[in-house]
Amino acid sequence: MSSKRPISLRNTLAFRLTLWYAGIFTLCSCIAFLLFYMLITSVISERRDQDLIAQARQFSAVLMTRGLDAIEGFAILEAQAAGEKKVFFRFIYRDGKVFSSSNLSYWKDIGIQEPALRELLQGKSFVFETLALPKRKDKIRILYALIGPNVILQLGHSLEDSSRFIDAFKKIFVITMVLLIGLAAGVGWFMARRAVSGVEAVTRTAQGISGGSLEKRVPVNPRGDEIDQLAMTFNQMLDRIQTLVTEIKEMSDNIAHDLKNPITRIRGMAEVTLTTSRSMSEYETMTASTIEECDRLLDMINTMLMISKTEAGVDKLTREKIDLADVTRKACELFGPMAQDQGVKLSYDALEPSFVIGAPKMVQRMLANLLDNAIKYTPSGGKVSVALSENEKAVVASIHDTGIGITSEDLSRIFERFYRCDQSRSQPGIGLGLSLARAIARAHGGDITVASTLGLGSTFTIILPKP
Repeated sequence: MSSKRPISLRNTLAFRLTLWYAGIFTLCSCIAFLLFYMLITSVISERRDQDLIAQARQFSAVLMTRGLDAIEGFAILEAQAAGEKKVFFRFIYRDGKVFSSSNLSYWKDIGIQEPALRELLQGKSFVFETLALPKRKDKIRILYALIGPNVILQLGHSLEDSSRFIDAFKKIFVITMVLLIGLAAGVGWFMARRAVSGVEAVTRTAQGISGGSLEKRVPVNPRGDEIDQLAMTFNQMLDRIQTLVTEIKEMSDNIAHDLKNPITRIRGMAEVTLTTSRSMSEYETMTASTIEECDRLLDMINTMLMISKTEAGVDKLTREKIDLADVTRKACELFGPMAQDQGVKLSYDALEPSFVIGAPKMVQRMLANLLDNAIKYTPSGGKVSVALSENEKAVVASIHDTGIGITSEDLSRIFERFYRCDQSRSQPGIGLGLSLARAIARAHGGDITVASTLGLGSTFTIILPKP
């Protein structure tokens, strides 16, 4: 059954990114509009109040120069010029009595506020108030000013023009915001789709791999952004997985080959013995051969487990200070008879003490595997030499042989499990010795490198850090 399920639009990352982009844009635009609105209303209100004060000062100048009769005519002319439905004037004595006004038929609902008169009489230059009348759409701004020793001016001005300007501003803002939000959503959708296109490519590749194709890779753009880095990391992971799958397949084939022969021999010996043998010695020989083959199988399994545990770091090694020169000398002495039987000369230089931190048995196993491998693939009359040196950071042990050498194709794979340069398996071994040796070296913080020339020999170099 396929694991692919259609994703609804609102659950897609592109939709959520677009929603966030449009939402943030709308919020920022509304905040900007609010600030701009407050600034405009503040400027308009301040300018309107300054105009009222300027008119009040004109009335004061007329009163001082031309007298009370002149000011009444001047007020009527000003009201008619501005519009009697927009402006009204009212002149009041200090005791609150009205002695003159413009045409108040449109302003009859507006009275005189005694608190405002008291503030003027207490010394305040101007008093403002804003009124909202029940039957009037627009508010009225009123100024109280003392324009003479005994004359108070009440000057009212309709806020109709300001309200129209503000309403027009709001309407334009709403229309503009709708257009901008639509544009922001379109741009956000385009940018989100462009941003997640790389993720979609990774998803398509992963879906193709789930169908069994490990050869597919995510296309990488030269931009080098985060999505491209994700694609490169994903491709590297796929390369590693494909390598591991190939290695597992090859290892499985090698295990099957190496298990098949001993099991076939065990079964053949048992079958032949049961069908033909009569004496107890023949049964004992069959039993001994079976034990020998079982030991070989157990050795292979134990070695595989040791490699896995060493590479995974499951077993904590008991580390101590080791004289690598002494361990190498003893290993050479141990393999001396084996080399002599094969007609190979094994030599080592006078090794100076060189100390490393490690597990003695594991280090001995590593050296033994490399010496055994060198002697095994060196023909009679050849040489195997061991040298030890130091640098500032590490102790270096090199094992050089004059054996058959390794081809360039095999050189890159000799440390793989069960890999053997001798594909015919004519030589004894299971192809785990070098894998175990490198696993031990890396578990100690070092490594093993190899250099080889076909027909001339090979040199394995062990590098272990100093304590």
